[in-house]
Amino acid sequence: MERKKIINQHYLKLLIASLFIGLFSSLLAFSLKHLTEFFEHKIFSSVSNFQSLFLILMPTVGITAIYFLRKYAFQNRKNKGITEIYKTLDQRKDHLPLYKITSHYLNGFLTVIFGGSTGIEVSTVVATAAVGNAAYEKEFSAKMYKRELICAGVTAGVAILFTSPLAGWLFAMEVIARKFSKALFISCSAAALVAWLFIYFFNEQPLLPFEVTTWSTHAIPFFILLSLLGGLLSVYFTLLVTRLKVLFSKITNNFLRVNIGAILVGLMLFYFPSLYGDSYHGLKEILEEAVSFQNISILLLVALLFLKPLAASLTLGAGGDGGVFAPSIVAGAFLGLFFATVCNTYFDTKLILLNFALVGAAATLSASLYAPFTSLILICGLLPNGTALFFPIIMSCFIAQFFSKKILPYNVYTYDFYLSSKAVKQKA
Repeated sequence: MERKKIINQHYLKLLIASLFIGLFSSLLAFSLKHLTEFFEHKIFSSVSNFQSLFLILMPTVGITAIYFLRKYAFQNRKNKGITEIYKTLDQRKDHLPLYKITSHYLNGFLTVIFGGSTGIEVSTVVATAAVGNAAYEKEFSAKMYKRELICAGVTAGVAILFTSPLAGWLFAMEVIARKFSKALFISCSAAALVAWLFIYFFNEQPLLPFEVTTWSTHAIPFFILLSLLGGLLSVYFTLLVTRLKVLFSKITNNFLRVNIGAILVGLMLFYFPSLYGDSYHGLKEILEEAVSFQNISILLLVALLFLKPLAASLTLGAGGDGGVFAPSIVAGAFLGLFFATVCNTYFDTKLILLNFALVGAAATLSASLYAPFTSLILICGLLPNGTALFFPIIMSCFIAQFFSKKILPYNVYTYDFYLSSKAVKQKA
């Protein structure tokens, strides 16, 4: 009886701590999201209207600023994305230092507003995870709940970014915790509740202002083929990120490392402005054209679906902050549009372009994250009635993930762990 009472007290403390972590993480994610949106649009519009040649220099400005921040403000301590969270969870003595909140917040913000072709999602995830870790170190709950408090922060952060508490909850469980327990359920649910209240009171809207009208079972074979292509696209992206990461790490001259990657990204922005920043603005414009005219340039889509992962990889290699969320969603949507446009143009299939953009985004994201349930809810939440495509999206998520795993045994987040385990096996 006494033991049960102690356990219940632990759960109560965990619940209260998770509510406060959820509140702080929601504020952090909300401010980063809206500040980034505002300044990204402002800078892009100003540069495009004044002199589009300046687009070439914009990523250099952002990544150079990050370099000096990292060198002087954060004492040359590097950010390594979600692998930092895995390390602190797998090795309980390691912690996410408090400076990770400001470093990822500022670096993600500067990367995107100056055109670095990633998104703020991973910056938000690590910053909010650091909030949870700080609460753990302050002993706001029992010592055994480190994973739970970190996941509470991540839940709220992702929920705010995508206006979907369920997507945040699933991401924390599926990608960060990688297991389920009663304590995790309590912490993540408490943080998701706070995020939901935040979304409700601030009237946060879905990312894309379109509506799904219908879909036909006759399109299922096409959805399956697109899912396989989405898996291939995620493998292409993963290989780009990991190979360029190694390549750039061999460049010892900091000036060269920053400018080679940043200027290459800038050149892509000059010819394809849709690649600027997280590219959600470019995706919206192209989807508006696709929805209105049910047709779009095939060559443009081919260029964008291959260049978005390349631009993101170069941004990360040069020292920008970010991850695979936005690039996977955007490149996958371009892939879906390309696939449907080709089928309609050459085979008269009458596929609905918007539907295939969403399914392509879901397939590529799921294969990149190894998170089919998160991808399902997240992509369904991009539109006001995205759940109308529930079946084709969930089907594509599982097919793409399975297919990509068969081709490549790791993704961007598990790459370092894959290499270390492989090295251990070779030594044995």
